Amino acid sequence: MPQLGFGVFQVPDAEATAAVETALAAGYRSIDTAAVYENETGTGKALTGSGIARDELFVTTKLWNSASRSWTRDAVLRELDASLERLGLDHVDLYLIHWPRAVRDDYLSIWRAFEEIAESGRARAIGVSNFQPAHLERLLAETSVVPAVNQIELHPFLAQSELRAFHARHGITTEAWAPLGQGKELLSTPVIAGIAEKHGRTPAQIVLRWHLQLGHVAIPKSVTPSRIRENFDVFGFGLDDEDMTAIAALDSGTRLGPDPDEFDVN
Repeated sequence: MPQLGFGVFQVPDAEATAAVETALAAGYRSIDTAAVYENETGTGKALTGSGIARDELFVTTKLWNSASRSWTRDAVLRELDASLERLGLDHVDLYLIHWPRAVRDDYLSIWRAFEEIAESGRARAIGVSNFQPAHLERLLAETSVVPAVNQIELHPFLAQSELRAFHARHGITTEAWAPLGQGKELLSTPVIAGIAEKHGRTPAQIVLRWHLQLGHVAIPKSVTPSRIRENFDVFGFGLDDEDMTAIAALDSGTRLGPDPDEFDVN
């Protein structure tokens, strides 16, 4: 799995093809989408039309385990079928449960269907998204496959130290959604702006470099071609210990998204 990928959250389907085409041309080989984003079709058009060999691409999508249906084994399998059809693929590289929705207590049964999917090869790896340590503990205790990935909200304002340490103990890859904090507040912070000036880089590049040096997988999103290319240009420099310490001090535990322990909407 490439450490730097391209996310298409909130990218309309009609714009997803061009955005993914630009990302692939810039060098990205990992693309992250989800059923609920409603842009798998546009994403798939870019993937199949790219001319890039399938084994050079890493494609992630997610099961939107909404309350609108009962998530039986068959329902989970049909949902993957629908995602694969929209993407125009015969398999994905990573399939994630989008949220634990712990208040409905069905992620264990969903995960057992995911284990069957992994065994079939229609997903080369399976994982979760937005799971907390308690959710992961249940999976480890009651099922047989450790999630390959937990994709979580993660940025300097929400460093998720406890969860990242849990991942490290159990061999789970940490993947960051909203790696740039989804807005200007983080990128205009004096600490980030000062480090950017020091290295002759943009604030976004500094934050992405922070993720990479901590070992996270990051999936920045943009529909602006220049920013898509800029976000990929983060391999030619490094942050020093002083930089990393200053960025670590920004952690305030501030979430942009919902609390995974409470989130349960359609």
